[in-house]
Amino acid sequence: MKFNYKFSNLVGTVYRKGNVTFINNGDSLVSPVGNRISLFDLKSNKSETLPVTTKYNIVCVAVSPDGCTAILVDEEGEASLISFISKSVLHTHHFRKPIKCIKFSPDGSKFAVTKDNLVLVYHAPGRNRELNPFKLIRTFYGAYNDTTCIDWTSDSRAFAVGGLDMNTRVYAAIKCDNLVVYSLGAHKDEIVGCFFELNSLDIYTTSRDGALNVWECDTPLEGLKLAQSDKVIPYTEEVQEEDVDAVGTKEKEDLDESETKKPKILYKRVAKLVHFSYMTYISVCAECTPYSNIHSPQILLQQGRRFQPRHQHSLPPQDSHPGDRFGIRIVPHPRCPSSISSILSGSKSWKSVCDYLQLVVGDIADISEHQITASAFNVTGDWLALGSSGLGQLLVWEWQSESYILKQQGHSNGMCCLDYSPDGRFIVTGGEDGKVKVWNTSNGFCFVTFSEHESTVTAVRFTSSGHVIMSSSLDGTVRAFDLHRYRNFRTFTSPRPSQFVCMGVDGSGELVAAGSRDSFEVFVWSVRTGRLLDVLAGHEAPVSSLQFSPCESLLASGSWDRTVILWKIGDEKGARESIDVGHDGWCSMFSSVMAVTYRGDGKELAVSTLNAEITFWDVKTATQNGSVDCRFDIGCGRGELDRVSAKTSSFGKSFDALCYTADGSAIIAGGQTKNVCVYHVENKLLMKKFEISSNFSFDGMEEFLDKRKMTEFGPSALIDMDTDEKIKLPGVRVGDMGARAFHDEVRVSGVCFSPTGREWAAVSTEGLLIYSLDANLVFDPFNLDMDITPESIRDASQRKEYSGSIMMSFRLNDKPLIREVLEAVPSSSIELLCERLPPSYVDKLLDFLASEMESSPHLHFILLWMRAILTKHGPHLKSKSNHVVAVMRHVQKSLTRKSETICKL
Repeated sequence: MKFNYKFSNLVGTVYRKGNVTFINNGDSLVSPVGNRISLFDLKSNKSETLPVTTKYNIVCVAVSPDGCTAILVDEEGEASLISFISKSVLHTHHFRKPIKCIKFSPDGSKFAVTKDNLVLVYHAPGRNRELNPFKLIRTFYGAYNDTTCIDWTSDSRAFAVGGLDMNTRVYAAIKCDNLVVYSLGAHKDEIVGCFFELNSLDIYTTSRDGALNVWECDTPLEGLKLAQSDKVIPYTEEVQEEDVDAVGTKEKEDLDESETKKPKILYKRVAKLVHFSYMTYISVCAECTPYSNIHSPQILLQQGRRFQPRHQHSLPPQDSHPGDRFGIRIVPHPRCPSSISSILSGSKSWKSVCDYLQLVVGDIADISEHQITASAFNVTGDWLALGSSGLGQLLVWEWQSESYILKQQGHSNGMCCLDYSPDGRFIVTGGEDGKVKVWNTSNGFCFVTFSEHESTVTAVRFTSSGHVIMSSSLDGTVRAFDLHRYRNFRTFTSPRPSQFVCMGVDGSGELVAAGSRDSFEVFVWSVRTGRLLDVLAGHEAPVSSLQFSPCESLLASGSWDRTVILWKIGDEKGARESIDVGHDGWCSMFSSVMAVTYRGDGKELAVSTLNAEITFWDVKTATQNGSVDCRFDIGCGRGELDRVSAKTSSFGKSFDALCYTADGSAIIAGGQTKNVCVYHVENKLLMKKFEISSNFSFDGMEEFLDKRKMTEFGPSALIDMDTDEKIKLPGVRVGDMGARAFHDEVRVSGVCFSPTGREWAAVSTEGLLIYSLDANLVFDPFNLDMDITPESIRDASQRKEYSGSIMMSFRLNDKPLIREVLEAVPSSSIELLCERLPPSYVDKLLDFLASEMESSPHLHFILLWMRAILTKHGPHLKSKSNHVVAVMRHVQKSLTRKSETICKL
């Protein structure tokens, strides 16, 4: 068996930090999710996470005007040039310091980067074939503090840069006679946004204290005069970093000699608007929909946390309240205020227009108590994207119709558990924020959220019908949710308050059981009546895992007391068998049961223990079939506060989540590390190891001690200026919450295999990661011979030898070729071909037809094939149902999804 699953999508995390941006057509939104980026197609309602990663979390994203490439910059200043076409990294470049902003010019020939108090302008990659696509053109000086924002003019000949020194500077990207650098002041706080007007040098600047200045230039955009000798002095990064003073002095002398006597452009402030709000981010649309034939006004977004008093005696404004608000203001052109006023509000005063339109959308804006950290307009100015890193929320708002185009939010405090629906179309997740979310695997979007729990959700399960979700929580309740009416229709509680850490649902969906952390008991309820049926007492330590057998009402409960008890639920209720998984000797204390799971046929039970061992037990005889030592496969990184090596710290780790594959031939395990391991059950060998995350922004990712963080007193993370030494508590995985800054550790809280056998998912600190067989093309031949070639297969198809051509195409396993051969078969010959098809090809053909149904327009043709196969080979498929159950569920998933799509029409 080959485990050729590749990363397919990251679900559950829609936004982490950094800026969001639209691709050139405005129909797709790019959002950074940790060290990856996700593309949200707003027209087809789908999401996709690219399989490219950076070393640290992404803080800046710049998309080229043609939408083919993008530059991603992480927290350490390392830039990655990626291609949206090939979905791969083309080049990497390290700026050596953190970057605040990066932006392409409108013509796509250059891009600018803010680095400390400098602005670096590079040639845009992709224009020419070069060994180093990041070629520095020029370094611009002048700022007295860090630069924070950039905006280009429409013709890409000038750009504006705002910074922490409360000034906005307009630079000429090429040498001009009437513009070198122009400084705009009048602000009392740092600049958070500067925006040129379309086809003009007029500029809008706004600062963090909520002040907006409108600057009018006395020169039109086409009035920029090129210098007589447009000579650019090439500065390399080594020169500008080592000899900054010398280069800056030389540039200043050249400018003083040649350009001081020539007329310069002048700016004049024509308006100032003050809003008593604390600005965190601001955005202006690039091209706005015209409201009249005279002028297209700019649409401005203002947002931020309301003003908070710095001192106790200072009072906030009357309308201030916690939470973030955003509004849209239409700023008319200062040259024609009367016409815009009459169109928008009937007033003759430009100031009254601004007051009237201060919040065009109204106060829809109370998104949350967390601040908005990113915003962007699309090309037409109709859609507005907002991101909040505190909530992990991403919104796309159509402000004219006052409706949401996209509204997605992940779990704010991490995920804890997951489960697949019986047909594999949906995934349900539970989080530390007490929410239960249901995600669609086809488009990656969450379509329903249940918020009834008041504490961490510890387990979620689908019933066999797929229409009911069961969840347990530390708040002492087990709840049942209806996916038809989207409501909580049952709530199960125990006689005494208990915290439920695990849960199981039987195959019929009539019984639900939950294990307690406090009383060491297992409670069993009836889903139909909501009554407590039984309390199973037998464990001497907290119950860690519960699992019902797929074939009978047999409940397996694992506990920290190193035992697994098989309970018979029903008429012959009581303990059927007790399995002692502990070893004799001193190591028996490390044999606490962490997870149990049944095989698909219910005949075998897998148990994971604290000593990093997975044991397999026969359910009928309660005998051990074998074990796998996972101690050297778990792997672990070195944390910042660890005093031991990574190899030493890996001892004591274990797998907390287990799941059999659809056919039961392998088992997948995840735990307190970044690795998910797959073991072959029969051979007891490691098949493959998946590294869930490569993000060094998390703690515990380093394999070895970083010498750069070593001081004469030891690692820098261990040096604390406080007198009290802070020691990390055992088992804490989120860091010290009282510290000013802490990093989460990568861990896998749950793994689950899809019933279709085509994909599996894992919930981790990164989010919900899905690995699929459909993510890439894998060459997997079947009984391949030397004489089987694409040419011979096409020749057989043309000679109307359809049966032989179909079998040869499956031996070559080329999907386009299989599709070509099948589509060449006349519909009248389908039943005869299916009757003559050998049994070894039946499940392969059925699986291929199920995957083709999702994208092929020949729906009736595929349904004829499926009906003929199921009619002619039904007894054969039933005889080996254990092997083809994944294929049949894949067929069911495709049929259900296609049926829902057609019913909507």
